[in-house]
Amino acid sequence: MDEIKKYLDEAEENMELAAMHLEESLSRIRAGKANIHILDGIRVDSYGTMVPLSGVASLTTPDARSIVIKPWDKNMFKVIEKAIINSQVGIMPENNGEVIRLGIPPLTEERRRDLTKQCNREAETAKVSVRNSRREAIEKMKKSVKNGVSEDVAKDGEEQCQKIHDKYIKKIDAMLDAKNKEIMTV
Repeated sequence: MDEIKKYLDEAEENMELAAMHLEESLSRIRAGKANIHILDGIRVDSYGTMVPLSGVASLTTPDARSIVIKPWDKNMFKVIEKAIINSQVGIMPENNGEVIRLGIPPLTEERRRDLTKQCNREAETAKVSVRNSRREAIEKMKKSVKNGVSEDVAKDGEEQCQKIHDKYIKKIDAMLDAKNKEIMTV
């Protein structure tokens, strides 16, 4: 029984990691309103070390259509601007000498559809990962029957694994629906 519990715990941990990764991926997708998480993947060269943008500046959203970046060191303006321009954010930074402002343009209908497709791909990748975790756990349980675990215990473990799988698939669908709703809201 301990062996089955171990397989279930491993599978659930992997499924949780897949859901967390999806949540992080979805937070980086721009949904039409200002969100500092779209800058999470940007790294800047700070005195020879590549650090996240949030490590060299404060990031704020004063309103729904802009992000304000206030570098702690005045020498970082050009480096930050260059990093944003070279990133996949797709927004041109405006520098007034005090702060760097990113104006978030409203999304076109076509761009909204593209973003929902991107979200769907991310969610499908997470679902595949959840399914793979379930499959691996069930295979291990079937092998454990050969090593002396009763078939009833293994079958119960498989049923529990399916319930855990269903829970995470539902969680992924809920995250996807929420993000798609956010993107399609004008």
